[in-house]
Formats: sequence, structure tokens, C-alpha cells
Amino acid sequence: MPTAPSDRRRPTRWAGVPHDRRRAERRTLLLDAAFDLLGTVGWAGTTVRAVCQAAKLNPRYFYESFEDLESLAVAVYDRLVRQLTDGVREAVAAAPDDPRAQTRAAIDHIVTFVDEDRRRARILYVEALGSEALNRRRIATGHELVAAVEQYAVERHGPPPPGEQIGRIGAAILVGGMAELVVAWLDGRIPVERDQLVDDATALFLAMADEGVRVAARRRRGR
Repeated sequence: MPTAPSDRRRPTRWAGVPHDRRRAERRTLLLDAAFDLLGTVGWAGTTVRAVCQAAKLNPRYFYESFEDLESLAVAVYDRLVRQLTDGVREAVAAAPDDPRAQTRAAIDHIVTFVDEDRRRARILYVEALGSEALNRRRIATGHELVAAVEQYAVERHGPPPPGEQIGRIGAAILVGGMAELVVAWLDGRIPVERDQLVDDATALFLAMADEGVRVAARRRRGR
């Protein structure tokens, strides 16, 4: 008896695709789905079931890539941070070899990155506070960014005297302040155009960096 069409095995979406590639593609689908959920409905509305439905994947595929929902959320956050930092490095490298131009390029890229897709800002600056694992990663990332800013200052101005911490203090203020500035601007609490925001932030950041150099120099002379 011939097999009815409904009984024939239908090809799956992964037919002919190597195992490693299938797994990588499913992981990307889950990351993309979680990114959209975290960036719209937030952590409270992001569940394993919702992610799998959005990704159009069987829930069993979730656990081949992620231990739990928090590990997925951290992976989404890490991917965003990597995209942002890679973009900042490229923007700085393409700018003239001048502190103002490079600082403006970095700030402009950060603001543009979150302004072009507000989901990014929500995940980076808001939803990261809703999960213990995400918050730990946010804090660790902040420390890494502070170290990167401090290293940039050392490359520009030379190493500080032994025990001098003004560079680290300034870097911490700049990193934390940039996050607060972006959130306030996106919320409409700083009603200025994007270019003005970038120009003003650049001027203030450079002024603070210059003052940090002067503070360290005065201390050095006083010893």
C-alpha cells in the first residue's frame, strides 16, 4: 500500500546541515530572540518558553547551548558589550591622532549605538539590574572599562607616580557618568540634540582628564 503524503517524513529545517553549524545557528536564534525580549518586555517577561517560541525552537534545544535563562541573558549582554567595544575601538582608530577627536569618536559611537536601537540601551543599562547574574556581569564589565580608560590615559600622559590613584578615580567617574548620561538622554531628561550631547560630553570629559593630570602634577611637585 503506498504511503500517504501525510505519512511521509518531511525534511527538517536542519536537513543536510553539519551538527556544529546546526548548534551554532540554534544558539544565534536563541540569542536574537532573548535580545528582542529583554529589550522590549524586559527581564520579567523573558522566560525559557518565550525565548523558544520567539526562536521557533523546541525547548530541548535551549539546553544544548545554555545552562539556564540567566546564562542566556549574560550571553546576550556579553555580545552587546563586545559589539559596542569593538565599534568604539574602530571609531577611535579611524579618528585623527588627537585626544579630542578620539574622545569624541568614542562618545559618538556609544551614543549612536544605543540611540539607533533602544533595545540595546535597555539591556545594557536597565535590565542588567534585574538579574543577579546580569548585575554581576555589569559590575565586572564596568571594572574592565575603567581599566581600559585608565590605560588610555597612561598611554597619552605617561604612567602616574607610584601610589597615585587620580587616574583610576577619574576613569571610574567617566565610565559611570557615561552610563547615567546616556540613560537620562534617552529618557528625555536631557533635551538636547545628539550632536550637542556628544560635543558637550567630549568637552567635559577632556576637562576632567586634564584636571586629573594637573592634580597628579601638583602632588608630585609637593613631595
